Amino acid sequence: MSAFLTVDNLSASIRGNIRQRVLRSVSFSIDTGEVLGLVGESGAGKSMIGKAILGILPSAVEVVEGEIQLDGHNLMAMKQADRRRLIGATAALIPQDPLTALNPSRRIEPQITNRLVDILGWSKRDARLRALELLDEVHIDNPERVMGSYPHELSGGMRQRVLIASAFAANPKLVVADEPTTALDVTVQKQILRLIRELQTRHETAMVFVTHDLGVVSKVCQRLSVLYGGMVVESSDVPAFFGGPGHAYSRALLAATPKYTDPEASLLPVDEAVIAQVSGEVLAADEGWRHGA
Repeated sequence: MSAFLTVDNLSASIRGNIRQRVLRSVSFSIDTGEVLGLVGESGAGKSMIGKAILGILPSAVEVVEGEIQLDGHNLMAMKQADRRRLIGATAALIPQDPLTALNPSRRIEPQITNRLVDILGWSKRDARLRALELLDEVHIDNPERVMGSYPHELSGGMRQRVLIASAFAANPKLVVADEPTTALDVTVQKQILRLIRELQTRHETAMVFVTHDLGVVSKVCQRLSVLYGGMVVESSDVPAFFGGPGHAYSRALLAATPKYTDPEASLLPVDEAVIAQVSGEVLAADEGWRHGA
């Protein structure tokens, strides 16, 4: 059986006379019900990959190479309207900042139901009932009150739960979770991660989980890809990775992770020699791409 999502040799660059690549020959696949973590430091290209899959790249960035296969469909070969329709019916996004992701001037109800009504053709009554059901499913007390609230009237944790409910409302086959716990305190982070994993397992949803936190990967993901400079430097099953990463940068990244079991331990930055090595690999990849372009 083929993978539900396959990203093959995906490259993207900034538009202009001099093309600057931001994604470099990225490849991975995800089966139904599987969670793949995309990890790396800020600027590694993790979120850009998720946006490329969902067709929401910034206007200044374009895919210049590669394929994205979603549920047997080659997204890059589809007309834009057909692609949007397929993604709208099949995939969803959990964004990283619940305060800016929700419209401050609108109540919560239409921010959950409009996608069901406008894209999937649900009746307003059915969409409202589904929204109430999902808010209950994400453990929000008094869903009726929350539906009538504005985002600023909710806590950060409740706003994130609303976004999770919205993402799972139409039973998507794929969810891209873009650092969904970044803006939350540690206690709420744990609750939200447990909730996402619970819903993902219940609905057998394929998931791309974007994060810079290897601790989160160990709890949520089955496999991971480590990125640097828009390039995958290592892909592995999670247990094998934590048992011993193969790439020098991956080992340095793991060593730099804070040890919660030893709060007095010194933080270890990634060694400059390792950065020089992986930067050289990125430059070599770009050189080969330019000569092949």
